[in-house]
Amino acid sequence: MQEIIKNFVVIHVDAPGMEEGAPAFPLGYQYPSLDQLADMIPCILQYVNFTSIIGIGVGAGAYVLARYSLSHPNTVEGLVLINIDPNAKGWMDWAAHKLTGLTSSISEMIMGHLFSTEELSKNTEMVQQQRDILSHATNLPNIQLYWSSYNSRRDLSLERGGDISFKCPVMLVVGDQAPHEDAVVECNSKLDPTQTSFLKMADSGGQPQLTQPGKLTEAFKYFVQGMGYIPHVLDKKLSQGGLVLHDAPVPLTHRLSVQCRLGGREPVPLAHPVPEQRGRGAPASGPHHGGVLLSARPGDETASHL
Repeated sequence: MQEIIKNFVVIHVDAPGMEEGAPAFPLGYQYPSLDQLADMIPCILQYVNFTSIIGIGVGAGAYVLARYSLSHPNTVEGLVLINIDPNAKGWMDWAAHKLTGLTSSISEMIMGHLFSTEELSKNTEMVQQQRDILSHATNLPNIQLYWSSYNSRRDLSLERGGDISFKCPVMLVVGDQAPHEDAVVECNSKLDPTQTSFLKMADSGGQPQLTQPGKLTEAFKYFVQGMGYIPHVLDKKLSQGGLVLHDAPVPLTHRLSVQCRLGGREPVPLAHPVPEQRGRGAPASGPHHGGVLLSARPGDETASHL
């Protein structure tokens, strides 16, 4: 992530009550809908003095950023949507959800939403960690409210060639055999193929940003290069694959594919203050349902492309 960190300011955005250690909301608290969460983004951009963003969201966060992009297209330069489901729940889904709620705890329902059946059956280390987090979460009532809002989402009503569509480049990401695979494939079929890259990641399970961060980082670099950012990333071959980054922008029509095993490094967590100057912004994904705002740093060579 070094090239990204050097050229963008990154701001993580939590939904209300989702931050670590958040206290439980009082009984009867009316949690905002996902549409209302999308309506909060302009206030965030105004506060950090961003004029536009590249949004990176996961799950509900991806839906919120997609909804925001449809209503504020002039402020969104690109979207990376991981595990997005653009559809409202149908009657069959609603009935299945209600029945599941009678026999499963909220924690188990969320686990089934986050991870593939194979991951749950193998009880991988990441699955164990997430179960432990949920079992000790002081804000579990808040998570349940957020979960309810997500399951009550409206249909985005995307239509290829129609009036409701994204006006910016989009990269869709999902793990192979992930719980959201069909939804993301359907979303891809509704978007402009000249503006959309579809990345299905092998051996990554339900949370590719956690299981395959190196692969996803390389794909993101391709994506921002195609938009004209980071024009001078050095060519480099990864230790176990043939993916090469070039100075020349990659066309948006290029279909990203990382079915082969590629080497990658873990993202380095770095913190940077938000500059006072007006800049570009972009959300980066949180572990499960978050978003982050990235902003090109004023004064660097990529700012000449803005």
